[in-house]
Amino acid sequence: MISNIKIAVIGLGYVGLPLARLFATKHAVIGFDINESRVAQLKAAHDATLEIDSVTLSKVLVDKSSFTAGLYCTTVLEEVTDCNYYVVTVPTPVDKNNRPDLIPLYKASETVGKILKKGDIVIYESTVYPGVTEEECVPVLETVSGLKFNVDFFVGYSPERINPGDKEHTIDKILKVTSGSTAEIGQKVDKLYQSVITAGTHLAPSIKVAEAAKVIENSQRDINIAFVNELAKIFQLLDIDTQSVLEAAGTKWNFLPFKPGLVGGHCIGVDPYYLAQKAQEMGYHPEIILAGRRLNDSMGEYVAAQIVKLMIKKGISVSGATLLMLGITFKENCPDVRNTKIVDVITALTDYGITVTTYDPLANPEAVQREYNLVTTTTVPNEKFDAIVLAVAHAEFLELDLSQLQNTPSVLYDVKGVLGSNVDGRL
Repeated sequence: MISNIKIAVIGLGYVGLPLARLFATKHAVIGFDINESRVAQLKAAHDATLEIDSVTLSKVLVDKSSFTAGLYCTTVLEEVTDCNYYVVTVPTPVDKNNRPDLIPLYKASETVGKILKKGDIVIYESTVYPGVTEEECVPVLETVSGLKFNVDFFVGYSPERINPGDKEHTIDKILKVTSGSTAEIGQKVDKLYQSVITAGTHLAPSIKVAEAAKVIENSQRDINIAFVNELAKIFQLLDIDTQSVLEAAGTKWNFLPFKPGLVGGHCIGVDPYYLAQKAQEMGYHPEIILAGRRLNDSMGEYVAAQIVKLMIKKGISVSGATLLMLGITFKENCPDVRNTKIVDVITALTDYGITVTTYDPLANPEAVQREYNLVTTTTVPNEKFDAIVLAVAHAEFLELDLSQLQNTPSVLYDVKGVLGSNVDGRL
């Protein structure tokens, strides 16, 4: 174990909490977040994101007294002042025009700058384009703290690799990329993560390399999904089942097993815009990256159009029809609704005159209402529908008897391709 380490994790969301919990198994950790209700819930060993169960969380929680290992959560900045490592894990979204929004990162840097001391190391985990840590965050730290970069304080970058809802590939089991503002700091940052990441670490030669490595991970996935989404459109015109084609092609050892789908969330649907923004600043227009984004962003309306076509073929009057949308989170078995593309499907279906009822046992109705002005329910509706769409493959949905929710006639559409062949249509 590394001695004399006290870590502050700034931001206790989907990334920050699992990291703080893991560090707390070996080190003293202060978890800081400005959300008072979130911190209160965590102190009671309840994680609304469902990433950490109550038993696991309660094992590392400690009170305000002095401790050598464990996690103390707070909204009071003064309680964080004696840390020597500050790990920033705030989100990096895009604005309504798909331009990178660095405001959360600036604010977090200002927060850390207020309590930064000589010798401290600030590590950023938020996904950014190459150069953000040193060119955007460091000046904020210097201005607010009055300290000089790489003389009084240092920085590192270790991109998050959290996969929300995944209980198999947990944070400790995913190899971690690390970096530092000097060679010595890079070694220190790497050893810090080595102390808790059982999968190991990879020390990148520079912060910019680590930033670039992160942003291309999800850009690569985005492009590959866009390719199979385009294939799905082509095979639909050819009256060929896309899933069957992918299964056949997948018999070759080096075929990449991507599936068509709605690309949302705060990673794959966002990160490519960060890389594209930086490329454009340098005078290069990224064609493949943006083409993939355009195609994936169009899939909501495409899915809605396919559902409507199926309804018409079955003689169901579209205007005034009722439809049950199963799921609104951006992925299965996860309550996160940020940047979910299912909203695009709902909007398009509503434009056709269809009344959509959205059922999701994991999504917080208040969060959905606040984010999208949509009404959702966490209980199974007690009625029958002209169409049912499986939009998210929650475990609860796979156990439902969908026949009890269907009118005669009705359409069953499977966005995720998990219901087998006994459906009217699937992506």
